[in-house]
Amino acid sequence: MTTTTTTRFVSVVGGAFLGLTALSASAATEMPPLPDVTGDKVQADGDFKIKFSIGTTESGAQYRGLEYFEKIVEQRSDGNIQVDLFPVAQLGDDREATSALQAGTLEMTMPSTSPLVNMFPQFAVFDLPFLFPQPEMADAVLDGEIGQQMLEDASSQGLVAIGWGENGYRQLTNSQHPVEKPEDLDGLKIRTMENDLHLDIWRTLGANPTPMSFAELFTALEQGVVDGQENPWITIESSKFNEVQDYATETNHVYTPFITLVSARFWDRLPEDYQALVRDAATKMGDYQREVSRTLNDQIKQDLKDSGMQITELSPEQVKVFQDQLEPVYEDWRDQIGGELIDDIREQVQQAQEQE
Repeated sequence: MTTTTTTRFVSVVGGAFLGLTALSASAATEMPPLPDVTGDKVQADGDFKIKFSIGTTESGAQYRGLEYFEKIVEQRSDGNIQVDLFPVAQLGDDREATSALQAGTLEMTMPSTSPLVNMFPQFAVFDLPFLFPQPEMADAVLDGEIGQQMLEDASSQGLVAIGWGENGYRQLTNSQHPVEKPEDLDGLKIRTMENDLHLDIWRTLGANPTPMSFAELFTALEQGVVDGQENPWITIESSKFNEVQDYATETNHVYTPFITLVSARFWDRLPEDYQALVRDAATKMGDYQREVSRTLNDQIKQDLKDSGMQITELSPEQVKVFQDQLEPVYEDWRDQIGGELIDDIREQVQQAQEQE
């Protein structure tokens, strides 16, 4: 059965809510305290500075993870490694920050895998629709042999890949009407990333996908240049898309990880003991950031409902209609991504489902 929420706040309190950031939107979505740092201090020669750039806001789970990384590295290096955080694409979007790593002008970034598929075609596997039914299945793949091999493969072209995080499941929002079945998407202008597989997904579903940068998105939604967009709940709230989008559908159609990247030029200057420290901190950051993201998701979804957004929650039968319509996308992209990689991931997911 489809569940919808239509309650609208028109009081002064409700209006004030819309003007707040995701962090202060309600007590329920306040970020959890950072964990204590464990592990011995690491002594090595030299002082180093890490500029760590991300595209998301300070009110998101990703930034909270970076704050934990900063705490670990600075405490365990006894201050010999200083970490400076730059959210909201201050130093460039995901692609620009990655290029800066290659040039040696930036030390670290944590992009979504989607903008990197031109560099690493295998990353397009994470853009395949409905690949991971539950986030724990994504964890098993990313933290296992498949994910570790992908990190090794991405440690090239001036980059060192040292860990995974969670961007999360993408959800659909739009300004026109509730979406419960593929036919409801006919003709809707949906903003996507500049990613051919994402374009293929929405075309296959009957929508009119429109690629544009994230920085342009709010204005495009506000002015009606596009009807809708797709992002995780935390991004929808922190970017205040609910102010210009009346409808959302919890599709969970794509699970996207973040990948932690270091400039190879910087990495090669780090003593081995500091390399091990940074790698360990990246792993702990990724685990903590996943935890924060998942803790906040349900709370944020309720905040969005309370703000007046009508949220449609699909039944398993409704989800299967979308899955079946998108199955040809797997065959269309099999050669480009790598059939063996797709098969290995789907087999591991199936085994995990059978063990439930």
